[in-house]
Amino acid sequence: MSFAQKLIRWQRAHGRHDLPWQGTRDPYRIWLSEVMLQQTQVAAVVPYYERFLQRYPSVAALAAASEDDVLRLWSGLGYYARGRNLHKAARLIREHGFPRTAERIGELPGVGRSTAAAIAVFAFGERAAILDGNAKRVIARRFGTEEDLWRLAERLLPVTNIEAYTQALMDLGATLCTRTPQCGSCPVRAKCVARKTGRTAELPAPKAKRPLPQKMVTWFVYRAGDAVLLERRPAPGIWGGLWCFPERAMMRAVRGRALPPMEHGFTHFRLRIQPVLHEMTRTARGVWLQVDEAITAAVPTPVKKLLQDLKRTSTARA
Repeated sequence: MSFAQKLIRWQRAHGRHDLPWQGTRDPYRIWLSEVMLQQTQVAAVVPYYERFLQRYPSVAALAAASEDDVLRLWSGLGYYARGRNLHKAARLIREHGFPRTAERIGELPGVGRSTAAAIAVFAFGERAAILDGNAKRVIARRFGTEEDLWRLAERLLPVTNIEAYTQALMDLGATLCTRTPQCGSCPVRAKCVARKTGRTAELPAPKAKRPLPQKMVTWFVYRAGDAVLLERRPAPGIWGGLWCFPERAMMRAVRGRALPPMEHGFTHFRLRIQPVLHEMTRTARGVWLQVDEAITAAVPTPVKKLLQDLKRTSTARA
């Protein structure tokens, strides 16, 4: 029995079959799930996916939305460029229709080679190879190599049952062939080179961990009564398109009061934030929102946390 056949048989018996984006050929739903799943765990994606579909049940609905509304729903899921690219791509699809091949799907903003292949497989049944983190781990360990994995992944494609095979690669890498693999339950363990040679920790080779640099920033938290001043971050860039506290003095104010510092981790650095609260007697020029409204706006996680803290302290003070 071939590698692909073993995976297909395993997936039918032990794979995941109840994810909300399964059991459909709707390219919009599949595309939405695959973009959300980039660098994000399934458990975190499910509630966002369901909220997105409730609010934007079609490409046309998503394309008609404002970027601010899209990012508001995306808030907390991270990697916000995905949300911006999703919105841009929806407008392209509205004009030209949904592309039907992996090559064309890969031309959409924010869609890479593996994501495009997954969409083409599940929506249109195309024989296309994926090589996301899960698939890469399974193939590299089973065949004991990291050389030319794309060519190997393409050579392993079955003639039929491409959807079950692709899902099997994803499921096996997510549930058994993890960083700490459960080799005893693996359907391809008998011929797994990494298992036989004791190299499961080496394949695929872990990226060298480097100490993350730390960046410092000051947030100027201007508050007038129950309203706060926010500004929209430019895109591209960190938190592009989201509403944040200013990082530079926007106006003359009484001496500020330092709030407890905050830290937030990114892929390549850690951000240490020093919020400084400035109480205002009246609102000046700029975008002022009531704290309750700001909490539900398109804001990144640390901004939302600080807003919630401000709301709690205001309530306690009242």
